[in-house]
Amino acid sequence: MVLFEKHGVEGKEFFHFFPLKNYNFPLHFHRAYEMIYVNDGQLYVSIDQKEYLLKENDLVFIFTNQMHEFKTIDYSDITIILFSPELIGDFFMNFKGLIPNDSALHLERAIDLSKLNSIYSQKSFLYAVCADLINQKSFTQVKQSPQTKVLYKMLLYVEENYSTDCTLKDVAKHLQYDYPYLSKLFVQQMNMTFTDYLNHYRISQACYLLKNSQQAIGEVAIKCGYNNLRTFHRNFKEITSKAPREYRAME
Repeated sequence: MVLFEKHGVEGKEFFHFFPLKNYNFPLHFHRAYEMIYVNDGQLYVSIDQKEYLLKENDLVFIFTNQMHEFKTIDYSDITIILFSPELIGDFFMNFKGLIPNDSALHLERAIDLSKLNSIYSQKSFLYAVCADLINQKSFTQVKQSPQTKVLYKMLLYVEENYSTDCTLKDVAKHLQYDYPYLSKLFVQQMNMTFTDYLNHYRISQACYLLKNSQQAIGEVAIKCGYNNLRTFHRNFKEITSKAPREYRAME
């Protein structure tokens, strides 16, 4: 399973969780709900441009199609929980089109995800978090500018095509927008060029594969859109400050 890719697109009930250490992931979005839980350390999370600093036993609840990213501060041991809206259908239908004004919760006790081994225990856990969110937070209507909608389409294209040739010219052709307009829009909305974002996205996926698979480094590079191994090594070192082999060996 590639990290975050196309989660929730199929519209079926699913519940996945996986641990990550010292991990960063650039802005992205998906149909699935996502919770990020901090077991230890500190994590910076941005959701729809609102910033959170999470510490031990903190959790953020990210709604469907909310733009979000996260970055480790010094050290982080986190758990990502991804699940389909259908798994909590009543909550999904009642809060469709709404988002919380504050997405962060502090849990009094650590989560033991090993006990969530049935659909009933999973739903019980998720609805308990939903109840905390409803009781502690307020909600507002989702608002998206035309520019944000275009940006979402661009990021979705990256998510679906990062493993192949993926250029801004391809995006412009696919979306039927002028290349200069998309280039300017992307920099204005993301504070980086399309190429820089694509490289960060690819390297984030590579980091996950290096830590969670036995695939050779060359194979990881190809799966993440790099046909040139030298370019992969250069970009990896620039973004993570470590060589791929060194990153894989880290605890």
